Order: sequence, then C-alpha cells, then structure tokens
Amino acid sequence: MSKADLVALVADLERYLGDPYEAGTRMSFARVLESDEREEYPHSFVNQLRRFGVHVYSLPAEQGGKAGNVETGFNLMRMVARRDPTTATAMVITNLSFMPVWTAGTDEQKRLLIEDFKHGGGLSWGLSERDHGSDLLANETTAEKVDGGYLLTGEKWLIGNATVAGKMAVFARTGKRPGPAAYSIFILDKHTAAPETLEELPVETLHGLRALDLSGIRLKGAFVPDEWRIGREGEGLEIALKSSQAMRAVISSLALGAVDTTLRVNLDFTENRVLFGDPVSDVPYTRRQLTEAFADLMVADAVSLGASRGLQAAPEQVSVVSSVAKYLLPTMLEKSMSELNTVLGARMFLRGQGHYSMHQKMLRDLLVTNFADGNTVVNLRNLGQQLDGLLTKAATADAGLRGAAAERVAVLFGMDAELPVYQPWKQELFSRGLDDAVLAAPDGLERLRSLAEDAKDDAERDRLRRAAAVAEVLLERIAPLAERATRLKADLGRGYSQSPELFALAKEYCLVHAAAACVHTYVHSHDVLEDPLPSGAVLLLQLERLRRQLWPAELVTDQDDIDEVMRVLRHLYRENRMFSHWQFPLGERAF
Repeated sequence: MSKADLVALVADLERYLGDPYEAGTRMSFARVLESDEREEYPHSFVNQLRRFGVHVYSLPAEQGGKAGNVETGFNLMRMVARRDPTTATAMVITNLSFMPVWTAGTDEQKRLLIEDFKHGGGLSWGLSERDHGSDLLANETTAEKVDGGYLLTGEKWLIGNATVAGKMAVFARTGKRPGPAAYSIFILDKHTAAPETLEELPVETLHGLRALDLSGIRLKGAFVPDEWRIGREGEGLEIALKSSQAMRAVISSLALGAVDTTLRVNLDFTENRVLFGDPVSDVPYTRRQLTEAFADLMVADAVSLGASRGLQAAPEQVSVVSSVAKYLLPTMLEKSMSELNTVLGARMFLRGQGHYSMHQKMLRDLLVTNFADGNTVVNLRNLGQQLDGLLTKAATADAGLRGAAAERVAVLFGMDAELPVYQPWKQELFSRGLDDAVLAAPDGLERLRSLAEDAKDDAERDRLRRAAAVAEVLLERIAPLAERATRLKADLGRGYSQSPELFALAKEYCLVHAAAACVHTYVHSHDVLEDPLPSGAVLLLQLERLRRQLWPAELVTDQDDIDEVMRVLRHLYRENRMFSHWQFPLGERAF
C-alpha cells in the first residue's frame, strides 16, 4: 500500500468513527469513558470496527485478508488506540494470536481462520501460565497424542480475550521432557470441546484497560484434531518466539495512539486557559513540557517506523529492533505522560470531567504496553544476549557492510519506499550482529549534514548542524559500550550474562538505535513530509531528549528552538493532524 493510499484509508476510518469529542458519534470519548466506568467489554466498538474491516488489514491477503503490509494494520490500530486503547487491544489480540498460524500454519488453516474472523470469530493466544510467566520452557500444559489428535491438559492465564474468543492458540508440551524442542502449538475450538474438558476462568478486574477480557482457561483433556496442530511437532517454541517478535513491534501502536490523545487534551487546556493575561502554552516552563512530550512521541514514531517496516524489509533483524521498540517506547512515553500530569494539574485527577478524564484513562491504559508480550526484563535480556555481536559489528563493519545497511535503511525509514510482502517465516531468532539503523548511522549523518547545507534559511541550517553534532555524540557511544562490555565480562565471568550491568548496557544501546532512527527518518522521509515538517528544531529536540537520558542536566536547545518546536506542534494541533511523521488527518472536530 502506498503512502497516499494509507493516508486515504486512515482518513476514511476517521470519518467513519466521527468526531471523538461529540458524544453521539460511533466511538466518542464519552462512550469510551462510559464503557470504561462500567468495565464492559467493548463489543459495540469492536463490531463497528469489524464492519469497517479494520481487522482484515492485519491478515494475509493470500488467504482472504487484505494485508501484505504490516504498516497498514499498525497505523489503523494506532488510530483506534487514540480513542480507546482497550478496544485497540481487544482488536489486536485476535490478529496477534493469529501470528503463529501466519508464521507456520498451512494455507487451509489460515483460510479457515480468516473466514471465521470475517464472520465475527475471535482467537486468543494461550501462551503464559500463572506460575511461570515469561519462562516458556517451564510451561506445564501438556498435549498427549491420541488417535486423530491430542488431548490438552493444563491452565493458561493471564490471556487476553480468553473468555470472549471462540478459539485459542495453545502452547503445550508434546515432548516427554521439557526443552526447546518439547513444545507445539494447537488451535483449540472452545465451542466443540467436550463440556467437562474446558473451564473458563474468571475475568480479572484491572487498573487500566478496565473493559478488557483478561482471563484464562483450565483444560482437562480437551481434544484438538491433528489438522489443528500448527507446524511440526516440537516447533512450538521457535514459532512462539518469532510470533512474539512481530507482536513487540506492533504493540507500540497502542502507546503512540494513547500519547497522541493525552498531548492533544493537554493542548486543549493550555491553548485556551489564560493565566496572568497569556495562554498557559506560552508560559516558558509549560511550553518546554509540551514540546518535550511531543519530541518523545516523535522519537517513538521514528523507532516504530523502522521496527514495523523491518518486519518486511529486514526480517532477520527483527529480534533486535522489536526488543528495542518494546523496551524503549513504553518506558519513555510513560515518563512523558507523567510529566504532562503537572500541566493539567488537578483536572487529570477528576473522573467526572469527561474531556480531561481521557488523560487519566490513557495514562492507565498505556501501562499494558510495558508488560504485554514480553516485559522490560525480557526485552533487555534479549538485547543483552546479542549485544556482543551488535557492538562488534558496529565497531568493525567495513564499507561494504555499511553500504548494504544504508540501502536497506532507505526502505526501513523511507515512508514512500515500497516494501516486500510480509513473510513472517523469514524472521530469525538472532540477528547475528546486524542492526541496519546503527550500521548505516555514518551514512545518515553525512546525509543530514548535506541537508543542513541546503537548508532554507540560516536558522534551519544551524539547527540541523547542531542536530548532526548531537547525533554524532550519541552514535559514538558504541565504542565506549564495547569497552565497558569487555571489562565487565572479564570482571564478572559467568555472572555477566545475568548482571544488572549488562541490562544497563542494553538500555544505552537502545538510545543509540533511537538516535539513528531519528536521523534516518529525517533524511529518508523529509521529501514526503508536509508542512510544518520536516523541522530541524524538532529533530534537535528529539536528539536532546535521548541525550538527556545520559546527561540529564545538559540542554542543547535554547528558547528559540523550543518556540519553533511549539510552532510545529501548534500547526499540527490546529490543523487536526496526527502528532507523527505520518501527519494523518483526524476526524473533524466541532471545536
């Protein structure tokens, strides 16, 4: 799907859903808050979105869906999440639960499930267990081979949509002893299971996503026929891990949508609230808070651009980029939203003020992106296991390797670049040291400096030059990281692989990757952006926000830079466009 086609599709969805500020529209904030207060599963919202066809854009076209491009489904879910992360989560669970089937299922399995989804069916992902969490090799649910199929026994919990979905993909042990080759995946049809073999567990009450079905099932010899085993027996762990890579890259869409709304709600307040004769937005400290939150969102947007497109353009590297996105974006955006609490002040604490209540709901709902489908520890551990290879490759890459990375980066971060059709089976569990964003960073910096010299005016030229200098400082962290890793391995020995110090190194690597993503997005997409983007001031503040995670007290922007970022933010706000490089047009507002 071309950039123009995607923008048109998003605009159609926004028109269909209507102005979220108008209580009577299909998916208004008022109705969303009512559903949240009642803790009612959002059946009506899900049904409306299904009628539009949102879900089929995340299902393979060859078997009846409309997807070949992950980016389309990613951005549609972002638009749903800007209205209600609960509904977006409820929708995305079926699509993400389908990932094991998309990765390793037969054409017939895919076709039958997609046909079921089109007629209102749902699928949940029975992966985790109460006593084992992310430790998949400790899972106790078993699949006993019998004539014609398998008998599933065990408990799956906490599982999204476990009660409302008619089918569940179940990760179960088929080997006699636990181990990497001892697990398989099955599609369990709850409607055809013998009644005494399946018990649905109570839906849990939640702090955020209060209307979501988060529950589980208990199985006692539930039968699954042979034709509903996914892949070969013993391949379940590999399939599950590859599926999780895609889930981690996609789930950040929920965070992006939530923060867009809360920043917009804050602007509704600060642009119209006058204190001592001036709008609150013009108070210097408040202006910096707003623009910093915007810059954080744009950092997240750039990282997610590369991660979602990487599923198609560089599937062998998804193990790295998906973990970077899944760790960095929720933690960074959670801090951004917390900072905005002080902008709204007491209003963020009021549940009865419908308009401003969305901020508090988004703040609660955002937290799911921190732990769903791999929490912070899981993703940092995954990066830590690959860090030696990543640092070595980045430090020693020759011109040929960097040139190849630069060619791929033009597709990863070029919003108008054509993507190959998504083929999840091409994903690999380890990247072998490859991270194109970091490997191509020298090329990105060279292009940025060239764009600086061609800038439209002296102020923009100065900002782009400064942005290049800040980016270079961040990207040069690779050598010190490699040196620290070498010392730590020598000092800690076998304890290095589980040490807090390794996790700290992985966190800093995420900052390097994010800085590269910001530069690549600017240089490879600047020609397709619409006024007021691209902006040297926005890029400079993005990079400052990353730099301050290493040097918290040091600023590189001045008041003129912040004023220019505020001009960009106000332009997007007043034109009612998404706070994103995509700048999607939003549903027309009544005020």
